[in-house]
Amino acid sequence: MKIVLLEDLGVSPDVIEKEAEKLKSMGHTFEVYPRTTNIEVLKEETKDADILLLANMPLDAKVVKADPSLKFIDVAFTGVDHVPVALCKEKGIAISNASGYANDAVAELVALMSIDRLRHVSELEQQCRKGQTKAGIRGNLLKGKTVGIVGAGSIGTTTAKLLKAFGCKILGFRRQLITDPVYDAQVDLDTLLKESDIVSLHVPLTDSTRHMIGKDQLALMKPTAILINTARGAAVDEHALADALNTGQIAGAGIDVFDIEPPLPLDHPLLQAKNTLVTPHIGFDSVESMEKRAEIVFENLYAFLEGRQLNTIC
Repeated sequence: MKIVLLEDLGVSPDVIEKEAEKLKSMGHTFEVYPRTTNIEVLKEETKDADILLLANMPLDAKVVKADPSLKFIDVAFTGVDHVPVALCKEKGIAISNASGYANDAVAELVALMSIDRLRHVSELEQQCRKGQTKAGIRGNLLKGKTVGIVGAGSIGTTTAKLLKAFGCKILGFRRQLITDPVYDAQVDLDTLLKESDIVSLHVPLTDSTRHMIGKDQLALMKPTAILINTARGAAVDEHALADALNTGQIAGAGIDVFDIEPPLPLDHPLLQAKNTLVTPHIGFDSVESMEKRAEIVFENLYAFLEGRQLNTIC
């Protein structure tokens, strides 16, 4: 089969070369290209490919339609909203993701953002660098806070377990029944928003989750509450969130994902919002998680070549 890797996987070139040699020894071809969003270039790179490997690079439907040989898309990412899933289902193209590779990385970032916003670490660090003191700024403990996990799946539950270790009460929202005992209660979204001191989003981007946190939902939150989003930027109405932060409707936010991928325009509303910690989509990105991601992606690939499918999306 012709196998094409469309972008860097964030691991050592030696890792990719080792896998390339293994695939070639099995009689397959393996081609590697740098990331691009140029559709015509992608059409040429994927011509006659049986299998595509990519991370979070947008894959236009036109590229998929142009390759009648395509059988499998192996996504080195948890979310697959950047891949034309409906079209692939229609054409019988299998898709797998790398679910689980970044659970710990995301959970640790949520904990960091929660503590930073509660203790005002970022502001105090700047005060210290200016030769000033902590005068006038006093934070709060994470211990004893109620944390609402919106999207109590694998990543959300890993986050819940870490925050439970800090002494938090954990509420969970999910459409399916939650069975993990780390959750103190499963509640509806409105109840979670009303009762939580920290709301952490862990949902995929779908029609039902787009702007699921908007003006009305933010109005339900405590004025002392913090919103953390390490999931998908479009799960939140960014303008409504900026307004809520600037008017003091909620106390703070930690935002790692946006409607667009960083770099962001300097006039982006969340870059100007009060009491907001922003990071350029780093939740998934650590040396360890990148290594684990590559392992999962190639496990998916070899399973498919053997006639099996792991981490099935469709």
